[in-house]
This record gives sequence, C-alpha cells and structure tokens, in this order.
Amino acid sequence: MSRLPKALRSVRVRLLVIALLPMLVLLPILLGGTVWRWSGKVDAILVNKVTGDLTIADQYLGQLIETSGERVDAIARSVDLQRALGAGGHDAFLATERARLGFDFLYITRDDDWPVARGALGGQWQSRIDVFGADRLASLSPELAARAEIPLVATRGAVPSDRSVETRGLVIHSAAPLILPDGTRAALVGGLLLNRNLDFIDTINALVYRDESLPEGSQGTATLFLDDVRISTNVRLFENVRALGTRVSAEVRAQVLGEGRVWLDSAFVVNDWYISAYEPILDSFGTPVGMLYVGFLETPFSAAKRNSVITLTVAFLLITLASVPVFLRWAGRIFRPLEGMTRTIDRVESGDLGARTPPIEADGEIAQVARHFDSLLDGLEQRDRALREWGETLEQRVEDRTRDLHAANQQLEQTTERLIISEKLAAVGEITASVAHEINNPVAVIQGNLDLARSNLGDAAQRADEEFRLIDDQVYRIGVIVSKLLHFARPEEYSGTDRLVDPSQVLQDCLVLTRHQVQSAGITCSVETTSTSAVRISRTELQQVIVNLILNAVHAMPGGGALHVTTAETAEEIILTVADTGEGIDPATLARIFDPFFTTKQAQGTGLGLSISRQIVSRAGGQITAQSTPGTGSRFQVRLPVEKI
Repeated sequence: MSRLPKALRSVRVRLLVIALLPMLVLLPILLGGTVWRWSGKVDAILVNKVTGDLTIADQYLGQLIETSGERVDAIARSVDLQRALGAGGHDAFLATERARLGFDFLYITRDDDWPVARGALGGQWQSRIDVFGADRLASLSPELAARAEIPLVATRGAVPSDRSVETRGLVIHSAAPLILPDGTRAALVGGLLLNRNLDFIDTINALVYRDESLPEGSQGTATLFLDDVRISTNVRLFENVRALGTRVSAEVRAQVLGEGRVWLDSAFVVNDWYISAYEPILDSFGTPVGMLYVGFLETPFSAAKRNSVITLTVAFLLITLASVPVFLRWAGRIFRPLEGMTRTIDRVESGDLGARTPPIEADGEIAQVARHFDSLLDGLEQRDRALREWGETLEQRVEDRTRDLHAANQQLEQTTERLIISEKLAAVGEITASVAHEINNPVAVIQGNLDLARSNLGDAAQRADEEFRLIDDQVYRIGVIVSKLLHFARPEEYSGTDRLVDPSQVLQDCLVLTRHQVQSAGITCSVETTSTSAVRISRTELQQVIVNLILNAVHAMPGGGALHVTTAETAEEIILTVADTGEGIDPATLARIFDPFFTTKQAQGTGLGLSISRQIVSRAGGQITAQSTPGTGSRFQVRLPVEKI
C-alpha cells in the first residue's frame, strides 16, 4: 500500500481536515439536501395549484354542458314550441331560440344514431361532448363547417402526421325528449361548436387565473384540444397570434389520450415550459376525443429557485472564506508541538531510538505529553537493547534445537514407514498364501470333474462345448489370480533366474505381445530405443513389468490416443519410459497406485500388477516412478542399474 505524501501525513493537515470536515463537506451536503428537499416541496405546491386550476376549468366545462342540456329540455317542454309545431312555423321559432341562447344548431329529429339523441328518444334529456365530421357540420350549416376548419401548424415534439388541416368539430351536444302534435316521439337536438370559441376559453382562463394569482412574469393559459390539436386556446404562437392548429407533445398525448390518465407535470407548450395539467375529454360513446388543459409559465418559478440557490451558495462561501483563516491562525499554536512529536516519531520509526522532542516553552497539556513521550522513548530504547541481546541468544538456541528435532523426526518417520510396510506385507503374505491354498483345492476339484464330465459324455459333450469352454476359461483365470497372489506373497519362490538382458530387445518383444490390444484401442505407438547396455534381471519378469505398464496405458486411453515407449542410458542406469495421453491420475490416486490390491478398474483388475512390478524392479536394484497430470496423461519410468562387464 503506497504511503501518503508527507504533507498529508502532517498532524496539522490531519487535524485541520477533521476540524474543517463538518464545515466544508458535511454542511454543504446538508445544505444541498435541504435545497433539494425545498425544491421538491415547491414543485409539489406548483403541481397542487395546477391541479386546483384544472378542477375549476373542468367544473366550468361541466356546467356549460349541463346548462346546454337544461336549456334544450326547457325549449322542448315549452308551450311556445308546441304552438309553433301546431301552426307549422316551428323552424322560425327554433331559429329565434337558437340565436337567443347562443346555440350553433337547434333542430328536431325522429331518428338519430348518436347516444345523446337515443337517450332523448327514450324519454331522458342528455348532454355530452361529441365530435362532428365535416359532412355533419356542413349539413347543419356551411358556416359551421368553415369555422371548424383549422390549419395544422408543425409543432416540435408532436406525433408525426400527414394531415394539413383539422376539419372536424368538437361540440357540446344536447338533446331532450319531445312529443309532436300527432303523438310521435322525437328529440330536440341543440349544441355549441367549440372550435375557435375564444370567448369560452377566455372565460375559463379568467376564472382560473385571476389578477395577481401568479407572480410577475408568469401567465396562465387554458386550451381545448380536439384529439391532439389546439382548437381553442389563449396560448400565443406569436405576439398577437393564438396557437390554433398547434399540437400537443407525443408524451402528453400518449398518457392522456392513449391511457386516459391526467397529466400533472411540467410540459413544453408550443414554445416554452409550463406547469401543466391535462385531462381527457370523453364523448358520448365513452371514447377520449380531446383534452382540457390549464397551466402557467414555469420560467419565473425556475428563476426564483435558481436565484435562491445562488444566494445560499454565495453566502456560504463568504462565511467560509471569512472564518477559515481565523480558525487556522488560532489552531497553529496547538499544532506546532504536535508536529515536533510527529517528527520525533518518524525518526524513531526509521531506527533512530535516540531521537527526542525539542524543548517546549509552554507548560500546557501538550508539553506534558511531549515530556512523558520522551521518558517512554528512554524506557523503550533500554528494553529494545535488552530484547535484541536476548533475542540473538534465543534464536541460536531455537536453531540448534530445531536442527536436532528435524533429524530425529526424519529418522522416526523412516523407521515407522519401514515398520508399517513390513507388518503390512507380512500380514498380506500370510493371508494371500492361505487364500491361494484354499482356492487351489476347489479349483482342482472343478477342473478334475470337468475333465471327467467330458470323458463320460463323449460325443454328447459337443452340445455343451461352449459352456465347457467358458468353465475352462474361468478356471484358468482363477489359476492366474492365484498365481499372482502367490507371486506377491512369496516373490523369492517365483522369481526367475536373473541373467544379463538387453532392455531394448525385451521392449520390442513386449510390443509384439501387446500389438493387438494397442491397435484395437485405436492408439498410435511410437518407439525410441537408444540403450545398448545390459541389466541383470529375469527376462520373464522384465517382460511382465513392461507388458503391465503398456496395458495400463491402453486402459487409460479407451477413446484412442498416443503411446510413447523409450529406452535411454546414462553412465549408471538404463531408463525405460512408458508415456500415454490418457485421462491422467489425480494426486490422491497417484499416491496409492503401488499399494497391494489397490485398483481403479473395479471388477476388471486385482490391484497387484503395479505392486508386483515394483517388487520385481526393487529386487533388481532399480526403482519405478510415476508422474501424471489429470486430463493430459501419465508417465512411468523404470530405472535399472547398468551391469558392469
């Protein structure tokens, strides 16, 4: 770990950091959190205000819709209308009433598909917001169709559209039940076109945003949308041009018209940011067809918040700049003695135990600490000198004792290992010889009775020839196993006559004996024989060792691989190597492969092959070793001493 710069390791700097941390770090964090929380509260208040504004606008629109329905119902119930119907002059009467009430259309129908008219035909007056197409408006009055047309204005952030003009009209659609003189049910239908109805939107704006209800610089706005198009608004596109035909942003459209949810948040309106509230307007079919909007300019509030943050920041910086120098000058008198002690500690750490703190004129607590610190250093220096002398003596004693213990431990381990091996081999030898003897007797009986059965059956034995052959094979196998057990238990009785043999020649013979197994397993075999000297060992036993190593390598490569067999020679020994590219042996198994009866082949092996091989090589004065890497392969080496001639 890297050391800090010397300036940062100073006691002065560290104490200053500790003292100034609350003022320069924690206080700004606390101040920033307070400002952030205050800003959030202000935003919440602004959203609450615009929510209340939207409630007022919605109530006014609802009142207009309800009033329209009540007025149509009053006309339908009037005696004057009944008289006009009886006299055949109802068209003139309806025209007069339409002009008096400010309706854009007023007519009688006996059959109409609109839910409002159907409700009236059913006996109940209805009043809703509906959308009339251009044809419907033209059939009522060409002037209505012309007034409803609003050219679309390209608006930043709106959903792309290939339309250039809005021809539909958003109307307050009211109908009341009417009984004609002949007793027929009919409906009196009337309503008001809201497209370009600036008196309607200005009235909403005046109700919601009265004088001095907003701070200087802000202004309230209200808008009525057909789909996402502004059809009546007091939002300005230019100085005296209302933003009719501009469209709402895609984000607001998706939430209000797409999801039917109210929008209460900041939104970009035409050319500036407003604290905005939008709510969907549903037609008589229950489908969102437009939006009602109120909002006020966000800029004055954002500027006020920004100015407040700047004022607080400047005030904090001025207070900090004025107070920090005073604090530093006052604290300097405390730091000087501590810095002297720090320099002394650095010298002591570097090995100068004679370093001491310079004399301090003051007589305060820090001076007392410095003098006490010097007395501690005096005692430390004396103890260090004594400990070094004692440590050198102890180190020498420990070294001598450790050397003696290590030698004794090695000798004990070797003796214990030899004793365990001797006892184990003796016990295994006795058991093996006894087992082999007990097995040979029943095997001999089986073999004798098998031969007798063949003799007695004569030609009839041919029908069970395959079964007899299998019994012969298994009896032979038992005999081989017994032979191996006896060979392991009494190696001196089964060893062949030692003679001088050429390991390279014996290796070639063994490759011929194992050729079928190697080729059947799909293994490629490479041979390299460079030794020319002879060793003293039984040829049969050396063959047994080499064949066992080759077959073990074949079994380690069930899916094929490469087998590399070599002989090499040094001045003292001949090295025979068998290497494979098989599955390898894990360390735990590798430590036990030469143990008697240890096998990884389950029922296919006796676990004596490598143990017997080690006995044979050991009797010849050599040694056998194994190296293996799991997943890469294994390497066995047989080292035999060269016979001097």
